[in-house]
Amino acid sequence: MSISTQGGPERRPSVVKPAAGAKPNSPGDGKPARPSGGKGKGPRKPVTPVKVAQQRSWGPILLFVAVGVLAVGIIGYGAFAVIKGSESWEDRAAGIDGIVNYRETDPGMLTANHKSGPQTYKTTPPVGGDHNTAWQNCMGDVYDAPIANEHAVHSMEHGAVWVTYKTGLPQDQIDKLAEKVRGNEFTLMSPVDGLSNNISLQAWGYQLKLDSADDDRIDTFIRALRINATQEPNAGCSSGVTATGTTPRDIGGMQQGS
Repeated sequence: MSISTQGGPERRPSVVKPAAGAKPNSPGDGKPARPSGGKGKGPRKPVTPVKVAQQRSWGPILLFVAVGVLAVGIIGYGAFAVIKGSESWEDRAAGIDGIVNYRETDPGMLTANHKSGPQTYKTTPPVGGDHNTAWQNCMGDVYDAPIANEHAVHSMEHGAVWVTYKTGLPQDQIDKLAEKVRGNEFTLMSPVDGLSNNISLQAWGYQLKLDSADDDRIDTFIRALRINATQEPNAGCSSGVTATGTTPRDIGGMQQGS
């Protein structure tokens, strides 16, 4: 028997009976409904988004790469040009394959006295030494016959490059050489009998012998040594002897250019 703590009979809570015909746990009993054994629809599963693969556009990427490579090339070439441009003409001359620098190997042969008559030289063609008082005109003159060494050496003393070729060289080779000389101040060109190579280039104290007028070293030699190799800065190349022939013309009572 239950005893009330308040001294009176214990009151039992009233129990509400389900209505007739109602099922337990039905919506009418006040309790949340439960899914009926999988029958009916449960909560929706989250929808996984579908990833659509986008095709990469390679055109802009390749263009960007090409522009970058071009920019690097331009910068690299510019740096190379600056470095090369800062080289002295002596260094540029020394970089020519096959060139002979007699200023270093035999400076004693490069005397520069003015003397009359024929002179003897250690190299053929000569690259310096005593010479005639008259120089050969070297304003890009192209001579079709041999000229006097003594006049040509004086031209080189003034800073000219003397381009020589073996007598009998094919005409197409002669024409290519002439294109490099004609109209180019401080240069002159003439054939030489018995030349050991097809072509020989001379500046004061320097020589380069070649076999073909197509050799790129011809242009390199002219660029490096024309005017730069002078022994008389500011000396000119005009008003010189224009006649051909291997006998030097002593001025005496005659005019230069006769």
